[in-house]
Amino acid sequence: MNALRPSSFLRAAASAALVALALAPFAQAQAADAGQSAWTLDRLMSTLAQHKSGRASFTETKYLSIATQPLESSGELVFVAPDHLEKITQSPKPEHLVVDGDMLTVQRENHKYTLSLARYPELGAFIESIRATLAGNRFALEQVYKVALAGQGDDWTLTLTPLDSRMRKVVSAITIDGTRDALRSVAIQQADGDHSLMRLHALAADTN
Repeated sequence: MNALRPSSFLRAAASAALVALALAPFAQAQAADAGQSAWTLDRLMSTLAQHKSGRASFTETKYLSIATQPLESSGELVFVAPDHLEKITQSPKPEHLVVDGDMLTVQRENHKYTLSLARYPELGAFIESIRATLAGNRFALEQVYKVALAGQGDDWTLTLTPLDSRMRKVVSAITIDGTRDALRSVAIQQADGDHSLMRLHALAADTN
């Protein structure tokens, strides 16, 4: 039976967790009052937490030390509160990554791999921290990350730096750029020097 190494699951789940955060603003938008109050971390968390589901197309570029040129992929992201998220890669090779509750499932090339997040506490903490963000729970987020917000509502950057040394062995920092309640990109800086940039474009919600 085929198996994935825990490090591969960790990178995959980190990417999946980011999907949840990235898709939060892509549900039906609620206009923000630009002049009502300052653009604080609490306000950003509250704005993101308003959106419980969404869909977006993505284009992801990975810069890997083992590759002679950047690797590009594209597909669709799906998030449904409270704990279901998917990354459906369509090009260059099909791959379906799902986090549902406590389970991570990766399907590629007619093989399916499943992992319980409970077996990897640092991985579970990563996933739960993203869910806490969707819930607007700043306290829970800051139990896992050093959180820094820069910019104003029209052009802001959220930087998440893992506090746990085990997490930092995989991900050094996550940088999210956005405008009000819409995310434009998610960048992942890995501890080994590899990094990726995901650009996002909202898709219309299903009407069925």
